Amino acid sequence: MIKNHKYGFHMKIALLGIGLMGLPMGRRLLAAGFELSVWNRSPEKCKPLVEAGGMHLKSITDASDSDVIITMLADGTVVESMLGQIAPLLSERHTIIDMSSTSLNQVQQIARLITQTGAAFMDAPVSGGVMGAEKGTLAIMVGSDSSRVFDQALPVFSAMGRAVRVGNIGSGQLSKLANQAIVGGTIGIVAEAVLLLEQAGVDPIAFRDALSGGFADSLILQLHGERMASRRFTPGGKVSTQLKDEKNIVEAAKFYNLELPMTESILKRYESLCGDPSCRELDHSALFIELLRRNNLS
Repeated sequence: MIKNHKYGFHMKIALLGIGLMGLPMGRRLLAAGFELSVWNRSPEKCKPLVEAGGMHLKSITDASDSDVIITMLADGTVVESMLGQIAPLLSERHTIIDMSSTSLNQVQQIARLITQTGAAFMDAPVSGGVMGAEKGTLAIMVGSDSSRVFDQALPVFSAMGRAVRVGNIGSGQLSKLANQAIVGGTIGIVAEAVLLLEQAGVDPIAFRDALSGGFADSLILQLHGERMASRRFTPGGKVSTQLKDEKNIVEAAKFYNLELPMTESILKRYESLCGDPSCRELDHSALFIELLRRNNLS
């Protein structure tokens, strides 16, 4: 191991999943001075981090050489599959941090897979999108059965954003699902507000400026409202990812015998939007497109 000069201790990190979020998160870890190894199913995506000083893992099982293994993968099924290959090589010296967004059932299965090896496990999904990952300002919701394990990992989390331990294992994913319920619902109502203003001829830029600092102001209004008005849906958080999260929210609600009518409505709208394959990889603010179609507008 090499010494991490910023934090004054030795730690090797393996990051599995170099996508829209994994790439800037990896850059933040390198900038903080950690020794970083990276792996992705499409190896070419690792190139920017290798050029920045990271090491490319040719095999996913090589991640076991690191002290901390972070997963930032598409969904819980992929996380469980990848960690299943590494699990036989894990021991008490390892800490596994799943920063992907998964269902409650999946995170419980993954936790059992890891903890029976003696390794520590935390679920630590994030909010803040690509911009937050690039700036190192992600909101990190951590589920951990041990405050000691969480405290030891704080320097890792701090390189990427602000981490809060919200409870035991699974609490992180439940908090992320609650976050996504708020995000999805807010996107839906902002889309309706933007469309109403457009049809009335109100200046959307002036509108967002007028609401700045008020009760209805939010990052979603300012950032996604602009994307809707300009019809610019370059992906930060993808439609397909939001759909997955909406399904997981409803699944968790059923586990607790709850009915969430607004979330169920938003789920149906994202399902409708994803019926068009060309929309699946757009930014999740493209729910505005579903609203346009619903109103027979171009």
